[in-house]
Amino acid sequence: MGAVPHAGGTTFRMWAPHAEAVSVVGTFNDWDAQKNPLQLEGDGYWATDVPAAKPGDEYKYHLTNGQNQFDRNDPYARQVTNSAGASVVHDPHFDWADDEFHMPAWNELVIYELHVGTFNAPDADKVGTFASVAEKLPYLRDLGINCIELLPATEFPGSRSWGYNPSNPFALESDYGGPVAFKELVKQAHRHGIAVVLDVVYNHFGPGDLDLWQFDGWSENDGGGIYFYNDWKAETPWGHNRPDYGRPEVRQYIRDNALMWLQEYRVDGLRADAIAFIRNVKGEENPGDDLPEGWSLMRWINEEIDQTMPWKITIAEDMRGNAGITESVANGGQGFDSQWDSSFVYPIVKALTTPTDADRNMPAVAEAISESYNGDAFRRVIYTESHDEVANGKSRVAEEIMPGDASSYFSKKRTTLGAALVLTAPGIPMLFQGQEFLAEGEFNDAEPLQWADVDARPGLVNLYRDLIALRRNFRGQTRGLGGQHTHVFHVNNEEKLVAFARWANGDGGPNDTTVVIANFANAARDNYTLGLPAPGRWTVRFNSDWRGYDGEFSDFDSFGLDAVAGEYDGYAWHGSIGLAPYAVLVLSQD
Repeated sequence: MGAVPHAGGTTFRMWAPHAEAVSVVGTFNDWDAQKNPLQLEGDGYWATDVPAAKPGDEYKYHLTNGQNQFDRNDPYARQVTNSAGASVVHDPHFDWADDEFHMPAWNELVIYELHVGTFNAPDADKVGTFASVAEKLPYLRDLGINCIELLPATEFPGSRSWGYNPSNPFALESDYGGPVAFKELVKQAHRHGIAVVLDVVYNHFGPGDLDLWQFDGWSENDGGGIYFYNDWKAETPWGHNRPDYGRPEVRQYIRDNALMWLQEYRVDGLRADAIAFIRNVKGEENPGDDLPEGWSLMRWINEEIDQTMPWKITIAEDMRGNAGITESVANGGQGFDSQWDSSFVYPIVKALTTPTDADRNMPAVAEAISESYNGDAFRRVIYTESHDEVANGKSRVAEEIMPGDASSYFSKKRTTLGAALVLTAPGIPMLFQGQEFLAEGEFNDAEPLQWADVDARPGLVNLYRDLIALRRNFRGQTRGLGGQHTHVFHVNNEEKLVAFARWANGDGGPNDTTVVIANFANAARDNYTLGLPAPGRWTVRFNSDWRGYDGEFSDFDSFGLDAVAGEYDGYAWHGSIGLAPYAVLVLSQD
């Protein structure tokens, strides 16, 4: 489908079942609709070969339906001049050089979500590009990031957008650099040991600059035509523009799109946006609004990916706590490998941002830490900040903690407390761009990150770097943080502390079992007693209160403890240790 260049020209193929005639017009024929008609192949498919057409040429399809004639961009166009412009014949050949990237194991992933337009924009008047993102890959690698997740990067109207209004689903955003620049970003990311996950939007298309709308002139009920539902199923929060998941050609279109990113562009995974609105008209659990064809479409795509590229990860944003999303297709699930987890972000952020210590809910924190789906710790992605959670009337966690004073002591202490939980709790951890240097305010698509804050807050960046090193077990002392097993063994709602153990193998042991203690109160604990999984010396591997991370921290003395016999918290051993206010300790044994 689309424009396929070859040695003898370019073949054009498209689907327009209600068109009476179709031709291709472009720079190769002076936009003359009489020169290159397409022949009807059957079932609404049209095709022709144009010897004069070559990569780089602009084109459109000219369709006739009754008395109406109109031009449309190619639904499969890999490149467009802009969302309101023309399609471009794209040469699929690209020099991938020595790219033999191997996707990290999912229990080793640390994801960094970023928005191409603002992540590394040159200034407030210009948008960032795929090339400008690539400039920061060494920084991300050195931070310990091994996976970047890009907000949608397909063509959208204008130059600024979050990307959730795709006008040309197969084309890379022209203002970001287009398809070749995107492939170069993927290649460079792989060279830095970093996987690339791309956000895709299949719950709606458009609404602006949408040539898919009434593509061949047909529609019902003033609906969107062949690519869309034309009845009550069309309604979404973003317009009446839901694709028709029951129409075979539309199912194929979305499936082809998903596989294109994984195959042609070598991305390492997909994050599917708001899939609750793919499986249900209103994104709820009311069976009367269910879209079984949407559910089966996602199953089909995930099943094909698992059968052909099982190392590629698919992540769902459903946010309904539905374990069926990450259940295997064989067991009747939708087959996603992981899903964004609302049961973590909401209670944890509430505990961090609640003004009064007495109101922090430690049982809710404990439940958020211990949650899992399908018996697998890594079927969920956990975070305290994402593009959704720091916008739409909300701000960065630091800003929510202390509005107007996001760089205050309390903001620094409690945001890093949250980050420590993200990077030690079971799940695939995810950070949002700039979180590691306390980006302030709220996220929008017009304000670039302030990279000067990396130099202004180097200690906080090092705190995140140290946490990621523990999470990825760089020093061989905290293997348990990548393990399947979690036990929240201490919950003190009066004094606002929780503690949990993580381990990977069997019953754990030295350099495996890892204990995390989190103090959610503005009070130091000099000799706090809690149970421990094993006797002997437990060494502090991380103390979020170290003054090296920030000059306002207290450098509270927390070197370690010796576990002695005596039942406590369900363990046969216990010990005592000091904790600073709003601090996290990570301990393990040699």
